[in-house]
Amino acid sequence: MDKRWRAAVLACATVGLSACTASTTFHSPQSGTEVAVKETTATAVPRTEKLNTTSFGNYEFSARSPGLEPLTGILPLDFKGEYLALDILFFAPAMFFNLREPYAHYEFDLVERVVRYRRKESDAWSVYTPTAEEQARGQRYFAVPATGPDTAGPAAGAAQNK
Repeated sequence: MDKRWRAAVLACATVGLSACTASTTFHSPQSGTEVAVKETTATAVPRTEKLNTTSFGNYEFSARSPGLEPLTGILPLDFKGEYLALDILFFAPAMFFNLREPYAHYEFDLVERVVRYRRKESDAWSVYTPTAEEQARGQRYFAVPATGPDTAGPAAGAAQNK
């Protein structure tokens, strides 16, 4: 009986911990685009990353494509009401860690100056245009000049911010 109990606890812990990350795909309609996202090291797109859920944090980004002005901002995150309900019922302190998670799909369009996002591939895109304040925050995080076409990769300033 003791072994079954341990296996059940291990299974529950695994499920609980896996709910703390989200598999996220980044891509762009412009070829040669690179996207840097806070807490990641890769910049090539398309790519898939695992990003942590958060309640209070954000993921700054910097997208660059040759000949286009960089696009910076903060990724829109998905509020998880079902996580809130489970946290209240079973483990209230978890509310400080997992109420928002990255969407499953992001598309960085530097020509239109927008980020499109959706939960599932079959969903319609929602469109996000970074506010001036969000753009400035992304520029500060990645040390991106405020204006001008791309001359360096998006990770150029990221090493300074770690």
